[in-house]
Amino acid sequence: MLQIILALVPVFALLMMGFFARRHGFPGEGFWAPAERLTYYLLFPALLINSLSQASLSGAESLRIVLAVLLLLALVSSLCFLLKKPLGGSFAAYTSFYQGSMRFNTFVALATTSALLSAAGLVVAAIIAAVMIPVLNILCVLVFASEKGLVSNLLPTLRALVTNPLILACFAGVLVNQLGGLPAILSSTLGLLGQMALPLGLLSVGAALNLGALRASGRILYISSAIKLLLFPLVAWGVAHVLQLSELASQVLIIFAAMPTASSAYILARQLGGDAPLMAAIITAQTLFAMLTIPLVLLFLR
Repeated sequence: MLQIILALVPVFALLMMGFFARRHGFPGEGFWAPAERLTYYLLFPALLINSLSQASLSGAESLRIVLAVLLLLALVSSLCFLLKKPLGGSFAAYTSFYQGSMRFNTFVALATTSALLSAAGLVVAAIIAAVMIPVLNILCVLVFASEKGLVSNLLPTLRALVTNPLILACFAGVLVNQLGGLPAILSSTLGLLGQMALPLGLLSVGAALNLGALRASGRILYISSAIKLLLFPLVAWGVAHVLQLSELASQVLIIFAAMPTASSAYILARQLGGDAPLMAAIITAQTLFAMLTIPLVLLFLR
């Protein structure tokens, strides 16, 4: 328990540093938006491409990892659909519930994996991210598209999907891997950029926390948080056990499953007519809850 907590303290410390820095105007309000764009469009893609280019993507283990991710998403997504009627409320609120229950924060996931499992874990994390990121984005768009009247917004949304820098980075990393990997100089350059991604990404996530949004909370917030932070990793543990993943792959899959929802879920909710205030509340609440649930879940499932 102590080892897990000590490894996660720097991750959560950077989140809180980002939160308090922005609340106190440091280094200036104009810093955070460009920092988030730099991380999203350059630093994290560099980390993903470099990690995937070095990953061992052949063999039964890689196939089991892909199958585990797909099965995990299918199971939890099915549960969310079954809960649609019992939850009640508007369709917009349901879309926020779905995103809150399904999506994961890539920044926190990779930082947590790096803290607990070092470079070996990051390679597996890149494989999992390469499957999770595009599949989850497609699922979320389909949920929005299931509501009448969204057809006019669907094309620009799909265009944004296929130009998503993280999705493109995943495909680029797999392609480079199959072509034999990166030259040493380019790999070193991307490696340096990737080292910047984790701390700056965590600071940006902390800076984006909105405590005022919690006033819009309700039972949907707590149900989605329970699914995402507690049930999701438990299902991941079961899937890893059934598919007989290696210890390392199982640990990384559970880490990803235990993450709070993605900050970018708010943007999708706002663009496609979801309940944006509820989405902001879910993002903030889950990020704060995760500081308690992640070490407890990892200890219990270890």
